[in-house]
Amino acid sequence: MQYELEPGNFVVNPSQKDWGTGQIQSIIKNKATINFENVGKKVINLNNINLKKINYEK
Repeated sequence: MQYELEPGNFVVNPSQKDWGTGQIQSIIKNKATINFENVGKKVINLNNINLKKINYEK
């Protein structure tokens, strides 16, 4: 599990780069709800997908 992630962080899914940058809305156990700029909200199982945390400024 990726303990360095928390709500408000910006991430990208390296296996789905076309989703764009996402902002973590919530993390409950191993599930993160993330709002991606190109595809909307996705629920990600953090045990299966290794998200990359980024520094993002609009």
